[in-house]
Amino acid sequence: MTEVKPLKITETVLRDGPQSLVATRMRVQDMIPVLEKLDNVGYHAIEAWGGATFDACLRFLDEDPWGRLRILRHRMPNTPIQMLLRGQNLLGYNHYADDVVSEFIKKSVENGVSIIRVFDALNDTRNLETSFQAGKKAGAHMQGALVYTTSPYHKPEDFVRLAKEMVQMGADSICIKDMAGLLSPYGAEHLIKALKKEIAVPIELHNHCTTGLGHMTALKAAEAGVDILDTALAPFSGTTSQPCTEAMVATLAESPRDTGLNLETLNDLAEYFTGVKSKIVNEFHVNPNFNVNPKVLLYQIPGGMLSNLRSQMAGMGIGDKLDEVLKEMPQVRKDLGYPPLVTPTSQIVGSMAVMNVAMGRYKMIPREVKELIRGRYGKTAGPINPEVQKLAIGDEPVIDHRPADDIKPQLKTMRDRLDEAGYPGLSVEDVLSYALFPDVALNYFRSHR
Repeated sequence: MTEVKPLKITETVLRDGPQSLVATRMRVQDMIPVLEKLDNVGYHAIEAWGGATFDACLRFLDEDPWGRLRILRHRMPNTPIQMLLRGQNLLGYNHYADDVVSEFIKKSVENGVSIIRVFDALNDTRNLETSFQAGKKAGAHMQGALVYTTSPYHKPEDFVRLAKEMVQMGADSICIKDMAGLLSPYGAEHLIKALKKEIAVPIELHNHCTTGLGHMTALKAAEAGVDILDTALAPFSGTTSQPCTEAMVATLAESPRDTGLNLETLNDLAEYFTGVKSKIVNEFHVNPNFNVNPKVLLYQIPGGMLSNLRSQMAGMGIGDKLDEVLKEMPQVRKDLGYPPLVTPTSQIVGSMAVMNVAMGRYKMIPREVKELIRGRYGKTAGPINPEVQKLAIGDEPVIDHRPADDIKPQLKTMRDRLDEAGYPGLSVEDVLSYALFPDVALNYFRSHR
């Protein structure tokens, strides 16, 4: 490769880095001292909002997520702020009505978001239609994300077809979202070249180092011509997080993909965030030390899921049966049509696997599993096991239309409920917070409104 084409870097130290390693417990006050310096690095974008940050702000950090976004925008005026959005799920765990989705995206852009990375857990593009329409109308750069996984129904040609659908829907760029670190170096090369051949918009790689492949995959992606790479500054990189920013910048220096970013500046920032990480660990008693786990290549568990599984199992008194649960997960995933394991489907498959080990296979089936089988989350890539379907929903019909078509407008109802609860006249942003996380938002309002 001889053409000089600097690789663009999206920095994740304000969002997915801390989400993957310290359960999203970074406060905005710990970001403020270095926001100006981050803004001047020369990043393509800084991923700083969306994902689990919204929930964590309200639930654990006593922060208004909208206020955080406005602070970030004010102090980083030069670098686009990027957010992660789960399509019709927004930042919650259920589908919301179109009016909530459209208003949420409009307000996200008004408050400071420039780039919206949007995905659907099942790669069902019907669940992305409203997000794309609202984002384009609001003037955001809309990035369609391919949720990467492996199965008989997830081959490179399937992802190319999906990317072409997203471009037709208005995607300004495409992201390969490898949330579990499953994408191999040569697999990345093959997929990126296939995408480059078929679509004209920029390609970005978002991967995790959980399996030990992350940095090698990132390098091979750079050599294959990927336009943008997600990385995290050293203290919040590696294992269940993204490849290390400084390491990738140093690796590509003096190559045709030289990022042009200053390593000394990055090292200074990393030193600061090392202190932030220690502070978070001491305050919240989270364990950021994960081991690289190649077994994930078999079980496909994404970065933040193992700790949640352990917690759930301990609560059920089966904390010593993790290996059994891990072996059960691929079978459950097959039974449920091979959904990619990403929020919320990772939680659905994981909970079902735990139930199967604790109580016997499919003796108790959670509501979310039944809803997945009914088609309420969208269409799975593979067929549902008919025996499991019979156990779960009997002869009930499976829907074949866009799930959100069955959801009536919700915004007015949410505002009416807030009025009844004694909170009239709240901002649209507050109403949206309540729509996504009613109990958590109300608890926050009791102290701050």
